[in-house]
Amino acid sequence: MNSDKLNIFLNLLKVKELNFIQKLKQGDEIAYQILYDKYYQWLCNYVFKLCENKKLSEDIVQDMLMKFYEKRRKITITGSLKNYLFTSCHNQFLQHLRKKKIKFDDLDTIKCEVIASSMNTQEYHQETKLKKLHQYIDELPPRCKEIFVKNKLEKTIYKDIAKDMDISVKTVENQMSKALKHLRKRANQFML
Repeated sequence: MNSDKLNIFLNLLKVKELNFIQKLKQGDEIAYQILYDKYYQWLCNYVFKLCENKKLSEDIVQDMLMKFYEKRRKITITGSLKNYLFTSCHNQFLQHLRKKKIKFDDLDTIKCEVIASSMNTQEYHQETKLKKLHQYIDELPPRCKEIFVKNKLEKTIYKDIAKDMDISVKTVENQMSKALKHLRKRANQFML
């Protein structure tokens, strides 16, 4: 096939895909069935490679397709539909990880609350516990303390802390881990 015929063929495919995308934007049920039949299994396989969980991969693809349908009129696809769908699935998977991370952060908060409440002995009152907890926080290295305070007291997420402090999210995670380890250790010493 010479280059002119190839260009004509590629243009026809592009026009065909643009028409298909337009039908999707209009909510055409047949177009959505074709989309589902053509891409669902590929997308599930792709997400499965990311998470190695069949059920989770199916849930992520279902969620992405549902969002795609709900936002169909606002969606702008500049490249190919296939690339758009794979990128959307990838982003949906990352969003799932962020939510999971938030749940872990909530667990850390609960751990801090448990540490604080575990200091509750008959001879110490609430005020004493809080003073001790603040003392333990003050013992942290300056950067570690700053990150801990931003996250736990100011409720700033890791990503924003990293951006504000011009450090990586991994550094924030490491510093939070170090802070929580220190607080657990000090709380255990306090209990002895």
